[in-house]
Amino acid sequence: MSKLSHYIKLARPFTLLPPLLGILSGAVCAFGSAHNPDPESRLTLAVILTVSLGSLCASLMNAASNAINQIYDLEIDRINKPDRPLVTGDLSIREGWIFTWICYALALIPTWLVVVYPYSTWGEKLSAPLAYHETFFIYLVGMVFTFIYSAPELGRTKALGIWANITIAIPRGCLLKVAGWAMVAHIWHWEPWYIGFTMALFLIGAASTKDFADIEGDRAGGCKTPPILYGPTKAAWIMAPFFVIPWVLLPIGVRIPDPQNPDLMILTGNATLLTGLGVLLTAWGLYTVSLILKDPEELTRSENHPSWKHMYMMLMFAQIGLAAAYIF
Repeated sequence: MSKLSHYIKLARPFTLLPPLLGILSGAVCAFGSAHNPDPESRLTLAVILTVSLGSLCASLMNAASNAINQIYDLEIDRINKPDRPLVTGDLSIREGWIFTWICYALALIPTWLVVVYPYSTWGEKLSAPLAYHETFFIYLVGMVFTFIYSAPELGRTKALGIWANITIAIPRGCLLKVAGWAMVAHIWHWEPWYIGFTMALFLIGAASTKDFADIEGDRAGGCKTPPILYGPTKAAWIMAPFFVIPWVLLPIGVRIPDPQNPDLMILTGNATLLTGLGVLLTAWGLYTVSLILKDPEELTRSENHPSWKHMYMMLMFAQIGLAAAYIF
């Protein structure tokens, strides 16, 4: 049980909730959209099991990502996170790699069975045409991004300033929403990518909230994060717009015609709820920005600064709000 607790700590279970929620939200958006391939929009057992499988795989992918990041960040964590199991020696690097590859396998392989209507049985899903296995390829790309972020052999964008944020935002913002969508509907529409772009844009700035408290270790490990490159104050001003601008896209999206189908708007959810969600998140973002800019240096002295908590809460609230806008 003691060893199990160390593996759980390696997986960082608290961080598994946002991707799980993001997948569920993306699936709900697809189900309630005008692009649902089932003409009767039936919430069948096949749909529920497909989304459940994909959600579990998303959490496992995030656990693998957390583990590989800790493997490559071992020396940095000796300074910033000295209680992590690889640093304390409670788990060896070999055990960390075994855990990582098991999680990657469990996260990726089952997604081959995540196939949308009209394929309903597991046999039909297994042998469906290649074009229907969209979720599998999205997860595969997401897996590659985790290596690009952490591994020196593939660039280690974690050490390259804003590129680290972009490498986080693409899989955990854009592709996460699109993957959830792909569990219910095809992804070759503007709508899932528009929603994904909105979430990614938020994370490009919001991802830096964790960098301020990690300056000492990141600098020792050669990571040039925005606070290290520009100083806390300038970095705070750079990231501030990303807490506000993305949410303006929601009310815009319900008013712009879909280029593929001018009879529809880009966002086909409840226009009133999406507009209200955008206004509320914009106001929330402005409040969070005020906390950040009030004293940027405070971000460097607190690992759990209020802005970090607001970032997570905004992210989860946005996922729930988007799902609600496509249900009602």
